[in-house]
Amino acid sequence: MSGRVVREGYSGTGPGEITPDGCAVELYRRLAVNDEPDVIAAAVPAGSSVLELGSGAGRVTHPLIERGFDVTAVDESARMLEQVRGARTVCSPIESLDLGEEAFDVVMLASFLVHSGDHRVRDGLLRTCRRYVRDGGLVLIQRESEDSRVGLPRERVHPAGYTIRIVSAEPVGDGVDSVLCVYEFPDARWTQTFLSRPLSKEQFEGHLDAAGLRVDRYLTEDGVWVRAVPK
Repeated sequence: MSGRVVREGYSGTGPGEITPDGCAVELYRRLAVNDEPDVIAAAVPAGSSVLELGSGAGRVTHPLIERGFDVTAVDESARMLEQVRGARTVCSPIESLDLGEEAFDVVMLASFLVHSGDHRVRDGLLRTCRRYVRDGGLVLIQRESEDSRVGLPRERVHPAGYTIRIVSAEPVGDGVDSVLCVYEFPDARWTQTFLSRPLSKEQFEGHLDAAGLRVDRYLTEDGVWVRAVPK
């Protein structure tokens, strides 16, 4: 682990550098993409310019580039961005991102970042989405499913050959949970602990409204992927 200070309440263990939010660079370099690129491609115009907030090591970035999207990848970890190929990269915390007067066809906030345990961070993330989406553009947000913290611990063996285990989600006050996840590969093991605030549909839509956004459509039956537009 490097000497960088992680965000309060966030931590990680395992081989390689750990980012400020507890993510291991090597872990995120290895994680396989799921259906995110298909959901995104079906929801936005082909060839759109995409501002991907919290790109990590490019797990979703690379498939989007392969589908012909023009991606600008933002992450607060320079080491994560070193793994990204074919996209413009910007190293910055999302909530303080400064790209001047630029605007994008699509702004994407995935990886459940909207569930940040810190109200100020969450509101900052959504304001960034609103600031950089062009008039008539789209914002794609990934939420947790309503049953995401039910029946813990639980695990899933990914077809790529590793196991993801959500061990616990322990309340730590003010409606926030401390979530512990474990990732086990044949040759390595990582843990990640992070703070996450459950949001009802009404709470989520209220936070969007405060940031100048509104829901256009829920893209998946479970309500995880949402397409929003500027108000």
